[in-house]
Amino acid sequence: MKIRLFTIPNLLTLSNLLCGSFAALSALTYGNLSLAFGLIVLAAVFDFFDGFAARLLHQSSPIGLQLDSLADDITFGFAPAAVLYTLYGRATALVLPDAAWIGLLVFLFAACAALRLARFNIDDTQRDEFLGLPSPAAALFCASLGWIAERYGIAFSREAVLAAALGMAVLMLVGVRMFALKFHGFGWRGNELRYGFILLTAALLLWLGGVAVPFIILLYIVISLVRSAVCRRKNVRGLQN
Repeated sequence: MKIRLFTIPNLLTLSNLLCGSFAALSALTYGNLSLAFGLIVLAAVFDFFDGFAARLLHQSSPIGLQLDSLADDITFGFAPAAVLYTLYGRATALVLPDAAWIGLLVFLFAACAALRLARFNIDDTQRDEFLGLPSPAAALFCASLGWIAERYGIAFSREAVLAAALGMAVLMLVGVRMFALKFHGFGWRGNELRYGFILLTAALLLWLGGVAVPFIILLYIVISLVRSAVCRRKNVRGLQN
């Protein structure tokens, strides 16, 4: 079997990986968390278009699937953890002891992202919806904290940074169904939730600018949790009837 390595989708995926690598370097070596966040956002754009290009050009392949997960683990696992680690080092503790090893706990985020991506690869039920918080969403939440801290001078405590890392890590692995922004046609019917979320996202961005990013992710989580609870209740009622 001939394996084509340098296809357009694979080059887009490699661009994602390089952006994530440079983001981690920017955070850990140069301490530039704003640049790191920008690179992770750019990587997310590449991550979206590699799958789109693969479908458009009929170049989907097993190697592309594996490469995508490897790139995502760097970009949406290690890079945001690097941002949080640098942010943790700059923060002051409220109750945590002054022990350097505690900051290393933020890298549990990267480990959970790897588990999240591995589960996604073998779970065929996650094509139209996700099981747990998608790693790009968790990564954007964490990386945006570094950008907000630098851009607006907001001081996060070490407890808040650690809570963000561990909270997002847990949310990536929970067994809760979360909606995907995959449209079934362009009509309103069947896409009400997706269109509503996009409108709310646009409103928050216009109102708060870049500061809206973590609030958008939190909004996504809340809507997904409510949706999951409603669906579960409907299923229970259906069984009772």
